[in-house]
Amino acid sequence: MKRISLEELLKDYSKEAYSRQYAYVMDLIAKGELKPVKSAGTNSRKPALCLSYWLPEKEDASKEELEEELKFKLVPLLSIDYYLSHLKEYKKDRPWVLMLNQYLMSQRDCLERPESVNERSFEIWNREKFLTREQGAKILKRCGLCREILNIYDTAEPVAYYCHTRQVPQNMLILENKDTFFSMRRFMLEGNSTMFGMEIGTLIYGGGKRIVKSFQDFDISVEPYMRAEENHIYYFGDLDYEGIGIYESLNQQCRENRKPLVLTAAYEKMLDKAKYVLGLPETKEQQNRNLSGTFFSFFTKETVKQMQEILKKNQYIPQEILNSQDFLVC
Repeated sequence: MKRISLEELLKDYSKEAYSRQYAYVMDLIAKGELKPVKSAGTNSRKPALCLSYWLPEKEDASKEELEEELKFKLVPLLSIDYYLSHLKEYKKDRPWVLMLNQYLMSQRDCLERPESVNERSFEIWNREKFLTREQGAKILKRCGLCREILNIYDTAEPVAYYCHTRQVPQNMLILENKDTFFSMRRFMLEGNSTMFGMEIGTLIYGGGKRIVKSFQDFDISVEPYMRAEENHIYYFGDLDYEGIGIYESLNQQCRENRKPLVLTAAYEKMLDKAKYVLGLPETKEQQNRNLSGTFFSFFTKETVKQMQEILKKNQYIPQEILNSQDFLVC
């Protein structure tokens, strides 16, 4: 028997309400997994809990028992090859493997309907982040299963946007950064809909790289008018490797009639203002500098040359160089 304090027992439940802590301890006692040490006294709360408990230590299964379990108690869908040759790892993973095994035995029909990663993770292991942040991916690999068999889908952040008009067709503009999104939204709320010589109906907040994943669910995240094939989508972000890379990733993943264009007038205005800036900020070293060239194809050779000279100096122009005073200038 191993002795454990109430504080240690509730370590993983410290943020839970006391009623749930009490229910958890009483459930363990009812199952015979805990025995109160009455001489230790109780806490001062109501209902009271003992301050110390005896925790029966479970006997480790023998090598033969583990091998027998692997060979005869797991469903055929689970590969046992890895664990048969790595029994120490199986002892560590065993609780999770057995939960997966039980799920496949009793609830396999649930796999016929698609569920989000976190929903399926909780359904199998009672932990919503087990597949994405804990041992889930490792357990699947060791059991010879791929994610696809769980019939799961990843979820993206919903697309955030400001709708100035619902008319179709219209021009929609994706903005990389929050400040520019807020400034342009305020500008439009003041009665302006033309920016950089173009009528804009909807602003979409990209949030940096997040827009690449969010755009995968574009059609189910936005209002019907935004899905209209007649609309045109434009992109405007920082003039650096990352901002350009975001555009090229969007362009690559979107179908032909949904590929975004580049708001060239905004970038040209950035370049004009940058001429009067003494010392542009330096580019972060970890940015991916492998560009396909799709972004540059929207500009003249002279403009591309100016852009590339800035990038070669390891400098960049943030889109925040522009403000509301610049939006009406072509």
